[in-house]
Amino acid sequence: MSFDIFGFRALWSPYFLITLLIITTLFFLAIGPWRTKFKNSTPVPLKQQVIFVLAILSLYISKGSPVDLLGHIMFSAHMTQMAILYLVVPPLVILGIPNWLWEFILYRPVIKPVFKLLSKPIIALIFFNGVFSLYHVPLVFDFVKTDPIYHSIMTTIIFVGAMSMWWPLLNTLPGWKSINGIKKVGYIFADGVLLTPACALIIFATDPLYLTYSEPQAWLNALQLCVPADMLAGLNLTGPDMFNTLPLVEDQQLGGVLMKIIQEIVYGTILAYIFFQWARKEREKDQQDFKDLSLEPIK
Repeated sequence: MSFDIFGFRALWSPYFLITLLIITTLFFLAIGPWRTKFKNSTPVPLKQQVIFVLAILSLYISKGSPVDLLGHIMFSAHMTQMAILYLVVPPLVILGIPNWLWEFILYRPVIKPVFKLLSKPIIALIFFNGVFSLYHVPLVFDFVKTDPIYHSIMTTIIFVGAMSMWWPLLNTLPGWKSINGIKKVGYIFADGVLLTPACALIIFATDPLYLTYSEPQAWLNALQLCVPADMLAGLNLTGPDMFNTLPLVEDQQLGGVLMKIIQEIVYGTILAYIFFQWARKEREKDQQDFKDLSLEPIK
Protein backbone atom coordinates (compact mmCIF):
# COMPACT_ATOMS: atom_id res chain seq x y z
CA MET A 1 0.00 0.00 0.00
CA SER A 2 1.25 3.49 -0.85
CA PHE A 3 2.35 5.93 1.86
CA ASP A 4 0.35 8.62 0.05
CA ILE A 5 -2.73 7.59 2.06
CA PHE A 6 -1.20 9.32 5.10
CA GLY A 7 -1.29 12.73 3.44
CA PHE A 8 1.18 15.53 2.77
CA ARG A 9 1.59 16.62 6.43
CA ALA A 10 2.66 13.15 7.55
CA LEU A 11 5.03 12.68 4.62
CA TRP A 12 6.76 16.05 4.52
CA SER A 13 6.18 17.72 7.94
CA PRO A 14 5.66 21.27 6.56
CA TYR A 15 5.67 22.93 10.01
CA PHE A 16 9.01 21.34 10.87
CA LEU A 17 10.34 22.41 7.47
CA ILE A 18 9.25 26.01 8.12
CA THR A 19 10.97 25.92 11.53
CA LEU A 20 14.23 24.74 9.96
CA LEU A 21 13.99 27.38 7.23
CA ILE A 22 13.58 30.06 9.91
CA ILE A 23 16.64 28.72 11.78
CA THR A 24 18.66 28.69 8.54
CA THR A 25 17.57 32.25 7.74
CA LEU A 26 18.58 33.44 11.22
CA PHE A 27 21.95 31.73 10.82
CA PHE A 28 22.70 33.50 7.54
CA LEU A 29 21.53 36.81 8.96
CA ALA A 30 23.80 36.28 11.98
CA ILE A 31 26.88 35.56 9.85
CA GLY A 32 25.93 38.25 7.32
CA PRO A 33 24.19 41.58 8.04
CA TRP A 34 24.11 41.05 11.82
CA ARG A 35 27.69 39.80 12.20
CA THR A 36 29.02 43.08 13.57
CA LYS A 37 26.66 42.78 16.55
CA PHE A 38 28.55 39.72 17.82
CA LYS A 39 31.76 39.92 19.83
CA ASN A 40 34.94 38.69 18.10
CA SER A 41 32.99 37.86 14.93
CA THR A 42 34.87 37.07 11.73
CA PRO A 43 33.71 36.17 8.19
CA VAL A 44 32.48 32.58 7.87
CA PRO A 45 34.09 30.58 5.03
CA LEU A 46 31.82 29.19 2.34
CA LYS A 47 32.87 25.65 3.28
CA GLN A 48 31.58 26.16 6.83
CA GLN A 49 28.31 27.60 5.53
CA VAL A 50 27.83 24.52 3.34
CA ILE A 51 28.45 22.25 6.33
CA PHE A 52 25.73 24.04 8.32
CA VAL A 53 23.26 23.70 5.43
CA LEU A 54 24.11 19.98 5.23
CA ALA A 55 23.35 19.71 8.96
CA ILE A 56 19.92 21.28 8.47
CA LEU A 57 19.24 19.11 5.43
CA SER A 58 20.25 15.95 7.32
CA LEU A 59 18.03 16.97 10.23
CA TYR A 60 15.07 17.43 7.90
CA ILE A 61 15.71 14.10 6.17
CA SER A 62 15.73 12.26 9.50
CA LYS A 63 12.80 14.02 11.21
CA GLY A 64 10.74 15.74 8.51
CA SER A 65 10.90 13.70 5.31
CA PRO A 66 9.09 10.39 4.60
CA VAL A 67 11.99 8.71 6.44
CA ASP A 68 10.29 9.73 9.70
CA LEU A 69 7.02 8.08 8.69
CA LEU A 70 8.85 5.01 7.41
CA GLY A 71 10.65 4.82 10.76
CA HIS A 72 7.26 4.15 12.42
CA ILE A 73 6.57 1.29 10.04
CA MET A 74 9.94 -0.42 9.60
CA PHE A 75 12.41 -0.81 12.46
CA SER A 76 15.31 -0.77 10.01
CA ALA A 77 14.19 2.69 8.85
CA HIS A 78 13.94 3.79 12.49
CA MET A 79 17.55 2.79 13.17
CA THR A 80 18.69 4.55 10.00
CA GLN A 81 16.86 7.63 11.24
CA MET A 82 18.59 7.34 14.62
CA ALA A 83 22.00 7.01 12.97
CA ILE A 84 21.48 10.16 10.89
CA LEU A 85 20.02 12.16 13.77
CA TYR A 86 22.65 11.30 16.39
CA LEU A 87 25.76 10.36 14.42
CA VAL A 88 25.59 12.63 11.36
CA VAL A 89 23.75 15.80 12.36
CA PRO A 90 25.70 16.74 15.57
CA PRO A 91 29.19 16.73 13.96
CA LEU A 92 27.88 18.85 11.09
CA VAL A 93 26.26 21.30 13.52
CA ILE A 94 29.47 21.61 15.58
CA LEU A 95 31.63 22.15 12.49
CA GLY A 96 29.11 24.38 10.70
CA ILE A 97 28.69 27.03 13.43
CA PRO A 98 31.63 29.46 13.87
CA ASN A 99 33.29 29.78 17.26
CA TRP A 100 32.09 33.34 17.88
CA LEU A 101 28.48 32.21 17.37
CA TRP A 102 29.04 29.21 19.66
CA GLU A 103 30.25 31.66 22.30
CA PHE A 104 27.00 33.59 21.95
CA ILE A 105 24.95 30.38 22.27
CA LEU A 106 26.85 28.65 25.07
CA TYR A 107 28.07 31.49 27.26
CA ARG A 108 24.89 31.71 29.31
CA PRO A 109 24.51 31.37 33.11
CA VAL A 110 22.82 27.95 32.95
CA ILE A 111 23.86 26.57 29.57
CA LYS A 112 27.64 26.95 30.00
CA PRO A 113 28.14 25.04 33.31
CA VAL A 114 25.69 22.28 32.35
CA PHE A 115 27.20 21.71 28.90
CA LYS A 116 30.75 21.93 30.31
CA LEU A 117 29.86 19.09 32.66
CA LEU A 118 28.06 16.97 30.06
CA SER A 119 30.84 17.41 27.49
CA LYS A 120 33.61 16.07 29.73
CA PRO A 121 34.85 13.04 27.72
CA ILE A 122 34.01 10.25 30.19
CA ILE A 123 30.67 11.76 31.18
CA ALA A 124 29.79 12.42 27.52
CA LEU A 125 30.49 8.81 26.52
CA ILE A 126 28.44 7.37 29.38
CA PHE A 127 25.61 9.89 29.01
CA PHE A 128 25.02 9.43 25.28
CA ASN A 129 25.45 5.66 25.11
CA GLY A 130 23.50 5.22 28.34
CA VAL A 131 20.39 7.14 27.23
CA PHE A 132 20.57 5.66 23.72
CA SER A 133 20.71 2.12 25.11
CA LEU A 134 17.99 2.86 27.67
CA TYR A 135 15.72 4.16 24.91
CA HIS A 136 16.01 0.86 23.04
CA VAL A 137 15.09 -1.30 26.03
CA PRO A 138 11.78 -2.79 24.77
CA LEU A 139 9.66 -1.69 27.76
CA VAL A 140 10.99 1.89 27.59
CA PHE A 141 10.84 2.02 23.80
CA ASP A 142 7.21 0.92 23.58
CA PHE A 143 6.18 3.40 26.28
CA VAL A 144 8.03 6.38 24.79
CA LYS A 145 6.92 5.57 21.23
CA THR A 146 3.25 5.86 22.14
CA ASP A 147 3.41 9.18 24.03
CA PRO A 148 4.26 12.38 22.12
CA ILE A 149 5.45 14.29 25.20
CA TYR A 150 7.79 11.58 26.48
CA HIS A 151 8.96 10.90 22.92
CA SER A 152 9.90 14.56 22.43
CA ILE A 153 11.68 14.66 25.80
CA MET A 154 13.63 11.47 25.13
CA THR A 155 14.58 12.54 21.59
CA THR A 156 15.83 15.89 22.91
CA ILE A 157 17.84 14.27 25.73
CA ILE A 158 19.52 11.84 23.32
CA PHE A 159 20.33 14.69 20.92
CA VAL A 160 21.90 16.73 23.73
CA GLY A 161 23.84 13.60 24.66
CA ALA A 162 25.00 13.23 21.05
CA MET A 163 26.15 16.88 20.93
CA SER A 164 27.99 16.35 24.21
CA MET A 165 29.62 13.19 22.90
CA TRP A 166 30.89 14.81 19.68
CA TRP A 167 31.96 18.09 21.31
CA PRO A 168 35.31 16.93 22.83
CA LEU A 169 36.34 15.55 19.44
CA LEU A 170 35.46 18.44 17.17
CA ASN A 171 35.16 21.73 19.07
CA THR A 172 37.88 24.37 18.67
CA LEU A 173 36.33 26.92 21.01
CA PRO A 174 38.94 28.65 23.23
CA GLY A 175 38.46 27.77 26.88
CA TRP A 176 36.71 24.47 26.13
CA LYS A 177 38.94 21.47 26.60
CA SER A 178 39.07 18.93 23.82
CA ILE A 179 41.03 15.70 23.67
CA ASN A 180 44.10 15.60 21.46
CA GLY A 181 46.24 13.18 19.49
CA ILE A 182 45.92 9.46 20.08
CA LYS A 183 43.30 10.11 22.77
CA LYS A 184 40.81 10.99 20.03
CA VAL A 185 41.30 7.57 18.44
CA GLY A 186 40.76 5.89 21.80
CA TYR A 187 37.69 8.03 22.43
CA ILE A 188 36.08 6.99 19.13
CA PHE A 189 36.97 3.34 19.77
CA ALA A 190 35.42 3.49 23.26
CA ASP A 191 32.28 5.09 21.86
CA GLY A 192 31.91 2.30 19.31
CA VAL A 193 32.37 -0.34 22.02
CA LEU A 194 29.78 1.24 24.32
CA LEU A 195 27.19 1.41 21.53
CA THR A 196 27.73 -2.24 20.53
CA PRO A 197 25.63 -3.94 23.30
CA ALA A 198 22.44 -2.12 22.25
CA CYS A 199 23.01 -3.07 18.61
CA ALA A 200 23.94 -6.66 19.52
CA LEU A 201 20.73 -7.05 21.54
CA ILE A 202 18.77 -6.12 18.43
CA ILE A 203 20.87 -8.02 15.86
CA PHE A 204 20.90 -11.35 17.71
CA ALA A 205 17.32 -11.33 19.04
CA THR A 206 15.32 -14.26 17.67
CA ASP A 207 11.90 -12.78 18.46
CA PRO A 208 10.28 -9.37 17.84
CA LEU A 209 11.32 -7.06 20.67
CA TYR A 210 8.99 -4.10 20.21
CA LEU A 211 5.20 -4.11 20.36
CA THR A 212 5.07 -0.87 18.38
CA TYR A 213 6.27 -2.81 15.33
CA SER A 214 4.40 -6.07 15.92
CA GLU A 215 1.11 -5.40 17.77
CA PRO A 216 -1.46 -3.52 15.62
CA GLN A 217 -2.93 -1.26 18.33
CA ALA A 218 0.46 -0.30 19.76
CA TRP A 219 1.63 0.40 16.19
CA LEU A 220 -1.38 2.67 15.55
CA ASN A 221 -0.70 4.53 18.79
CA ALA A 222 2.92 5.07 17.76
CA LEU A 223 1.87 6.18 14.29
CA GLN A 224 0.04 9.14 15.85
CA LEU A 225 3.43 10.71 16.55
CA CYS A 226 3.78 11.64 12.87
CA VAL A 227 0.30 11.17 11.33
CA PRO A 228 -2.51 13.60 12.30
CA ALA A 229 -5.22 11.89 14.36
CA ASP A 230 -7.98 13.02 11.99
CA MET A 231 -6.12 11.41 9.10
CA LEU A 232 -5.68 8.10 10.96
CA ALA A 233 -9.36 8.06 11.93
CA GLY A 234 -10.36 7.82 8.30
CA LEU A 235 -8.04 4.92 7.46
CA ASN A 236 -8.59 1.18 7.84
CA LEU A 237 -5.19 -0.02 9.03
CA THR A 238 -4.45 -3.49 10.35
CA GLY A 239 -0.72 -3.30 11.08
CA PRO A 240 2.74 -2.49 9.69
CA ASP A 241 2.65 -5.62 7.53
CA MET A 242 0.36 -3.66 5.17
CA PHE A 243 3.48 -1.71 4.09
CA ASN A 244 6.44 -3.85 5.14
CA THR A 245 6.93 -7.21 3.42
CA LEU A 246 10.10 -7.96 5.41
CA PRO A 247 9.54 -10.37 8.34
CA LEU A 248 9.61 -8.63 11.72
CA VAL A 249 12.72 -10.34 13.08
CA GLU A 250 14.67 -9.82 9.86
CA ASP A 251 13.65 -6.15 9.75
CA GLN A 252 14.74 -5.82 13.37
CA GLN A 253 18.11 -7.46 12.70
CA LEU A 254 18.61 -5.30 9.60
CA GLY A 255 18.05 -2.22 11.76
CA GLY A 256 20.82 -3.22 14.16
CA VAL A 257 23.19 -3.99 11.28
CA LEU A 258 22.46 -0.67 9.53
CA MET A 259 23.11 1.22 12.76
CA LYS A 260 26.55 -0.39 13.12
CA ILE A 261 27.42 0.12 9.44
CA ILE A 262 26.50 3.81 9.48
CA GLN A 263 28.33 4.18 12.79
CA GLU A 264 31.52 2.71 11.33
CA ILE A 265 31.27 4.91 8.22
CA VAL A 266 30.77 8.07 10.30
CA TYR A 267 33.52 7.20 12.79
CA GLY A 268 35.90 6.34 9.94
CA THR A 269 35.14 9.70 8.30
CA ILE A 270 35.74 11.56 11.58
CA LEU A 271 39.02 9.69 12.09
CA ALA A 272 40.12 10.74 8.59
CA TYR A 273 39.12 14.33 9.36
CA ILE A 274 41.09 14.25 12.63
CA PHE A 275 44.14 12.78 10.88
CA PHE A 276 44.19 15.43 8.16
CA GLN A 277 43.71 18.18 10.76
CA TRP A 278 46.67 16.80 12.71
CA ALA A 279 48.78 16.47 9.55
CA ARG A 280 48.00 20.06 8.55
CA LYS A 281 48.98 21.39 11.98
CA GLU A 282 52.21 19.41 11.95
CA ARG A 283 53.04 20.73 8.48
CA GLU A 284 52.37 24.31 9.56
CA LYS A 285 54.50 23.76 12.66
CA ASP A 286 57.39 22.40 10.58
CA GLN A 287 57.13 25.33 8.18
CA GLN A 288 57.18 27.79 11.08
CA ASP A 289 60.19 26.04 12.66
CA PHE A 290 62.02 26.17 9.33
CA LYS A 291 61.14 29.85 8.93
CA ASP A 292 62.36 30.64 12.46
CA LEU A 293 65.57 28.71 11.81
CA SER A 294 66.24 30.51 8.56
CA LEU A 295 65.83 33.89 10.29
CA GLU A 296 68.43 33.13 12.96
CA PRO A 297 71.66 35.09 12.44
CA ILE A 298 74.70 33.10 11.35
CA LYS A 299 77.36 33.07 14.07
